[in-house]
Amino acid sequence: MTQNVTPTENKALTGTYDVVVVGGGAAGLSAALVLGRARLCTLVVDAGEPRNAPSDHMQGYLTRDGMAPAEFLALGREEIARYGVELVRDRAVDVSRDGDFTVRLTGGDTVRARRLIVTTGLRDELPAVPGIAERFGRDVLHCPFCHGWEVRDERFGVLATSPLSVHQALMVSGWSDDVTLFLHTVAERELTDDDLRRLAAAGVKVIPGEVAGLRVEGDRLTGVRLADGTAHDRSVLFVAPKAVPQTGLMERLGAELQETPFGAYPVVDPTGRTSVPGVWTAGNAMGFAEQVVHAASGGYRAAAAVVGDLIMSDLDAAIAG
Repeated sequence: MTQNVTPTENKALTGTYDVVVVGGGAAGLSAALVLGRARLCTLVVDAGEPRNAPSDHMQGYLTRDGMAPAEFLALGREEIARYGVELVRDRAVDVSRDGDFTVRLTGGDTVRARRLIVTTGLRDELPAVPGIAERFGRDVLHCPFCHGWEVRDERFGVLATSPLSVHQALMVSGWSDDVTLFLHTVAERELTDDDLRRLAAAGVKVIPGEVAGLRVEGDRLTGVRLADGTAHDRSVLFVAPKAVPQTGLMERLGAELQETPFGAYPVVDPTGRTSVPGVWTAGNAMGFAEQVVHAASGGYRAAAAVVGDLIMSDLDAAIAG
């Protein structure tokens, strides 16, 4: 295997790496840390667009609870540099295979790798309600596990964009006794009898009608305004963004995808190995519900599998030679 190289950022890249990690979030950096410690020549391609960028803090990661996402990533980049891992601020726009993988970057560089770990995550498409995008990650939220403690016992609203929003309303009722489900684009007839019974048992109030906008006072959400002109006092609004998996590179390589209620994701084994030989994935690139702690764990598993795969491949080549 090739030797470690001097860590770098934003300089011209040449040559072949043992592993290229596409994506510099928690999953990609965790994978890079394991690969660097295994003495593999590794490059991380980081487009710098983490999914949790709108949030001021991340939660539920033991010893890092409440840390700012940007600080977490900065520490990760420092750690991988200790082991000679390179990181380039760029975007992988194409990939092909002729034995090894060839990855083309937006900046014009082309790099080659014996193995790939794709951690390109997903993109959130927010409901088209005025004010939601500006307040997302502040008092417009999507995950009670990420933010529920910080807004506990406040007046919650839930914006329904599909019948699955009933589940979201029931879940957030664990953090507040004052929850209102705004049906928005969901018709009352779409709610099942079980939905209605559970909502009633949880004390969730159901309001039909389309949401036209938010009421904000002093840079704080204070209410939800319906299209009919009525307003309802709320200090927190939960929404369900549409998940758009970033699977372009996987599709170019012909990876098998499976449809889920939250988009199409690669078919993987427990280590994140895809149907394409030599390609692994981790984090939100393999599923909608991967939190930061899950992403970091998945990156570790994928990298450990890649290390073993390369060692065995080299041994088999030596025996055959």
